[in-house]
Amino acid sequence: MTDSNFGKHEINTDRWTMVLERDIAGDGKFVYAVVTTGIYCRPSCSSRRPSPANVRYFDLPEAAEKAGYRACRKCGGQPESQSPEAQMVERVCRFLDAADEKAPSLAELSAEAGISPHHLQRRFKARVGVSPRQYWDARRVDRLKHGLKSGETVTPALYDAGYGSSSRLYEKSDAFLGMTPASYGKGGAGAVIAHATAETPLGLVLVGATAKGVCFVAIGADEPALVAELAGDFPKAELAADETGLGGMLDHVVAHLEGREPDLSLPLDIRATAFQRQVWQALTEIPYGETRSYAELAASVGKPQAPRAVGRACASNPVSLLVPCHRAVGSDGSLTGYRWGTERKRDLLAQESRFAAGED
Repeated sequence: MTDSNFGKHEINTDRWTMVLERDIAGDGKFVYAVVTTGIYCRPSCSSRRPSPANVRYFDLPEAAEKAGYRACRKCGGQPESQSPEAQMVERVCRFLDAADEKAPSLAELSAEAGISPHHLQRRFKARVGVSPRQYWDARRVDRLKHGLKSGETVTPALYDAGYGSSSRLYEKSDAFLGMTPASYGKGGAGAVIAHATAETPLGLVLVGATAKGVCFVAIGADEPALVAELAGDFPKAELAADETGLGGMLDHVVAHLEGREPDLSLPLDIRATAFQRQVWQALTEIPYGETRSYAELAASVGKPQAPRAVGRACASNPVSLLVPCHRAVGSDGSLTGYRWGTERKRDLLAQESRFAAGED
């Protein structure tokens, strides 16, 4: 168990006395964690008393969990009663836990807590050890790690965790994973994937394809970054540059981005669930130059209550442009997330709108 800077290491204090005496008066005021077992308990827990040198104290169960400890099976770790302030902070933690796509603003958290933003920030950090934004970031990282460990490939894992673009994830991956996301996860099935790039009006485009068809399309600023993204989606594949063999496919993609080929149709080699295929098919049916909301797409595939699931299906699409996930927008017209950045999504939509209207 890695020690935490947020746990207070105190020996022979009032808190240790409460733990020794299993004093119920301490419940709701703090929890104690044992470094050697990785478990945290409330003071009145009936479990065997640990050595005081191995004990760390936390004001809230959430702070202990943030430090990597898990709740005791005997007492559940949760106090039977909490002070009003502890209840308020726990309520804010739950609010942050539920916000899996965008970090709530301090004003939103303040309204949830019923106190001023300044006092919320100070009291939250005093009890949890980190700011509300840092707590939300940590939870997002936890979701990403869980997705990668469970076998998800990088793209769906990063969107399920709440990252709006892969570039932001890779920028910070060394800080919280210690390696690239692809290396952290289990990787995909082995395959031979040829790839090539070409300049387009919206940046460099990379096409990756197996012998069966296109399996990856990406837009970016430089070739090494795009190849790294391809490797992230297919970490166990054998990658090979092949400008000659993929020249014809690239010509079609470039023509599409220049407005000369609105209906882009190429053979595909992609894996998907039945629901993802429904959504991707619906995306291909959106007319060039138009958009549909996630709610409209959900209704079109017979799942009107699942707009967020539709959003995840769009995010997991590995063949941008061929499956035009950039044409999916929020109900208010907002661009929401896009793997290669909302600015590029805006440019794609604006360009398609101009071409469709015959302005270029």
